[in-house]
Amino acid sequence: MVTPIILTLIAIAFVLIVIEDIIHVNKAKTTLFFGTLCWIIAFISPIHGQSPENVQHALDHNILEIATLWLFLMAAMTFVAYLNSKGFIQNIVHRVMPSQISERKLMFLVGIAAFVFSSISDNITATLISLAVVMSLKLDPKKLIKYATLIIFSVNSGGVSLITGDVTTLMIFLADKVTIPNLLLLVGPALVSVVALAAMLSIGMNEQLRFEKQIQRRIEKTDITIAVIFTSTIFATLFLSVQYQVPPLLTFLFGLSLMFLVAQFLMRKKDVNKKIIDYIREIEYDTLLFFVGVLLLVGALKEVGVLAMFTDLYVYIAPEYANYLMGLLSAAVDNVPLTAALLKADIVMTPQQWLMFTYATGVGGSMLVIGSAAGIIAMSKVKALTFMSYLRMFLYLLIAYTIGYAGAYVAGQFM
Repeated sequence: MVTPIILTLIAIAFVLIVIEDIIHVNKAKTTLFFGTLCWIIAFISPIHGQSPENVQHALDHNILEIATLWLFLMAAMTFVAYLNSKGFIQNIVHRVMPSQISERKLMFLVGIAAFVFSSISDNITATLISLAVVMSLKLDPKKLIKYATLIIFSVNSGGVSLITGDVTTLMIFLADKVTIPNLLLLVGPALVSVVALAAMLSIGMNEQLRFEKQIQRRIEKTDITIAVIFTSTIFATLFLSVQYQVPPLLTFLFGLSLMFLVAQFLMRKKDVNKKIIDYIREIEYDTLLFFVGVLLLVGALKEVGVLAMFTDLYVYIAPEYANYLMGLLSAAVDNVPLTAALLKADIVMTPQQWLMFTYATGVGGSMLVIGSAAGIIAMSKVKALTFMSYLRMFLYLLIAYTIGYAGAYVAGQFM
């Protein structure tokens, strides 16, 4: 009896996210309300007759995932908040950008830049930086939605071929389903799909964008130092994660502490009213609370056994088609537990089919704005970007995803 109740509450929560613009209730409030309510019900009337200890263990595991993401986001967003407030990112953009550029050329430039950046950093950082650059250009809201859509898809595509770029890619690699040389074959198809999406989104965008050359602000020594620490933290995260299995969260928090200490020393002789640690307050906590609510809902979905049901797809249809559908499903359900469920089910697939599954779960979340961390961050940053406005781009996204998936099939022939 409890399972239908929890599923109904989860469905209501997702509907409220969709109609946020109509009811004018922040999605962070509704997801947090229903996410916590589902778990309270799970304790009062345990799912499948589980003991309170088992429910507590499941909640602890869910909370650990949430805490890890929360702290990582907090660290990355503090770096970006500081550099944004100092005008560092805008300053760099205006120095690098030409006095004018076509909207079409900018579309390709943004897509490829987001793709490359997400390949050398994590998706969250890549999204934050890419959005900060685009939003500094003060584009028309409708056009900004297109650029944000491209960034979400590009960021998810960029990390899919590296074990440090996407959690599900790492999970599949650690399960010995694919090798690193296999994964590198995905770079081509993923990049082609990004270019294809950029081409589709740029249709009808023929205007020239003129950038007013603002008076160049002097880049402070402190800002340069913190930018270097930020960049070094990203590369250190990749190196230490691969070489010594140091959790990315730990490295990023170390980088944040280094930022605080160095900035405190550099600012000691300056007459500043704002302490460096105060920039934590500029983080959009709505975004973090939304993450908490969504992950609590997904955790509840996992506990009622819905995720395990998805693996039944492989009983009725061929893996090539099932993988494609699993990618689309990952837009509505977190791809990490979805991948974990499939790995635990011991589905028999060839290395080529596992490669296709890796692409599908890594990029499929781009189909809905709530389907990936990049989408949720973008929705909190760009006011014009809502569930419905993003949904209008679904056909373009589906075509690009299909092109990339077909490319993964072809790439798998060379394994």
